[in-house]
Amino acid sequence: MYDPRAHILLKKILSDTSYSIDREDDFWLRLVANFHDLYYRFEKLYGGVPGFEESLQDLIRVLLRKYEARPAELKSRDRDREEHPGWFLSENITGMMLYVDRFSDDLAGFVPKIPYLQELGISLVHLMPLLQSPRDKNDGGYAVSDYRKIDSRYGTNEDLLKVVAHLHQHNMLVMTDLVINHTSSEHLWAQQARKGDRQYQGYYYTFKERTVPDLFERSMPEIFPTSSPGNFTFSKEMNRWVMTVFHDYQWDLNYTNPTVLIEMVDVLLSQANWGIDIFRLDAVAFIWKQLDTLSQNLPQAHCILQLYKLCVQVVAPGVALLAEAIVAPGEIVKYFGNTTTCSNECDMAYNATMMALLWDSVATHNTKVLHAGLRAMAVKPKGTTWINYARCHDDIGLGYTDQDIHTAGYTPYDHRKFILDFLTGRFKDSFAKGLTFMFNPKNGDARISGSLASLAGLEYALEEKDEQQVEFAIRRIILLHAIMLSYGGIPMLYYGDELATLNDYTFFKEEERQDDNRWVHRPKIDWGRAEQRKKRGTPEHAVFSALKRMIKIRSNTEEWADQNNTQVIETGNEYLFAFTRLGTNASTLMIANFKDKTQIISANWVADQNFPLDHLWDKYSGRKVTFKGGNLHLSPYKFLWLTNKNPKLPVNS
Repeated sequence: MYDPRAHILLKKILSDTSYSIDREDDFWLRLVANFHDLYYRFEKLYGGVPGFEESLQDLIRVLLRKYEARPAELKSRDRDREEHPGWFLSENITGMMLYVDRFSDDLAGFVPKIPYLQELGISLVHLMPLLQSPRDKNDGGYAVSDYRKIDSRYGTNEDLLKVVAHLHQHNMLVMTDLVINHTSSEHLWAQQARKGDRQYQGYYYTFKERTVPDLFERSMPEIFPTSSPGNFTFSKEMNRWVMTVFHDYQWDLNYTNPTVLIEMVDVLLSQANWGIDIFRLDAVAFIWKQLDTLSQNLPQAHCILQLYKLCVQVVAPGVALLAEAIVAPGEIVKYFGNTTTCSNECDMAYNATMMALLWDSVATHNTKVLHAGLRAMAVKPKGTTWINYARCHDDIGLGYTDQDIHTAGYTPYDHRKFILDFLTGRFKDSFAKGLTFMFNPKNGDARISGSLASLAGLEYALEEKDEQQVEFAIRRIILLHAIMLSYGGIPMLYYGDELATLNDYTFFKEEERQDDNRWVHRPKIDWGRAEQRKKRGTPEHAVFSALKRMIKIRSNTEEWADQNNTQVIETGNEYLFAFTRLGTNASTLMIANFKDKTQIISANWVADQNFPLDHLWDKYSGRKVTFKGGNLHLSPYKFLWLTNKNPKLPVNS
């Protein structure tokens, strides 16, 4: 939209000859193409702030400086990805998220582990928080004290650059975290604020009196009601109350101050120049606070993310943004932006709803809530993608809606209590070994910690020495991965899950971690035990070899590229979950059995999905499918990847 004020300001910027960027460079085309959107959104947020246009010029100067500093090889990659804008939708991408110190001790030790990731078939590595943070109060690295320096526990900036270079040499993508909602209380900005510097106090939400904090508290929920109740902490040094939504040592950034946005864009683009391919933007739902609201998912938060996206498009268009928004299903899709094609906000978002729904099906042994939840989800814009995962570093929250539970025929409160009891082992017939995380006595709400293998029953089965239950647990682990590997989006494995790693209770003995039981599923990899993946008959071998095979199949299945071609379908059997991935040359029908009993699938039902009965293969086994008595029999916790095209893969051994 044309705005003469924006046009005049753009002319002023273009007339500046102090920059070394060639006038024929595509940077200028991108700046001109995006400038009016930049101006509109910046004015929408900060038009009432004195010096609005000067602040916008400061932002543009950041873009100019960061583009000047961008290495030539990264600019070349940007050009290639501009020509192939769907590069992150590919079926060839399978990710793994990991803590460097838990996986390989440090960055120097990570490089020798790359062949292990290649063996499995990983092509995207999410390196969990690496930036400098306090020794103790660091929230697993999400309390950043220096955005420009790698923490010495992991190595140096140069070590990270070497890791990025090695991964790129092996055609592997790199994702890192950018914590945009808050800093550590030890960050230089916070230190200066505590000393009384008014400029830096303006970087945070700080208040002399308790009046305004109390008004915020009336509508803001508590994120960590057990360990960090409330949303404000009193700073004795500053003699002011400071907003601390997550922990008392994580100070929330004040984006009503345009300088904060400019500083954080500078940080993002500086790190983009390290060669990072994808940024996981942490806690995006919280970045704008407003009285008489939840201070989550506000329109201004989306406007800020759109500004981040515009700045990236101008300087580093080969970089993608991932929204870490663990919010209600109806809110998640909004983080792709308000377009129907491509994204004007984040290119990717976590499919947290699906993860929670899958665990619902594990606990109930049926797919009623899973079907209801997925059918109710809004369609995301084309050109965007989900990150699908069964477990991650965080807890499991039951973030699906009460309506989904009603649709499935359950009562929401009772159903959530059952899921919580089941996954934490309190239900008498449960096989799960999870831990209750952040129980809130005010409303009975809680989340669940635990490793995938322990939640799926492997820990219980091994303790009981029950071979049948061990087999069932392994099948559940493989089943969950089979769904996320073939559903629309990028599958993201959590490190250790490929080895069926059980809960790690050693954190109870560590003073700095014992009050956060999420460390139960943040293990230090036992590389001696990892060798068990080569030994038949072990859980490690069963899970690792299955995942390796499935990832290989994924990379050879065109229709699993995310083209919004996933369709959940009814089976008429509450224990089965099914969806199709429709392609130009071939299609896939996925059927999963969540019940501990064999289920029958009618040939007529398969034919109704437009899959030819006389020309049907199972991708996973590599075998042609035959119907006996007009039916297929699907064993407990087993799945089928039915295809109308010969997969030409070796028969599973």
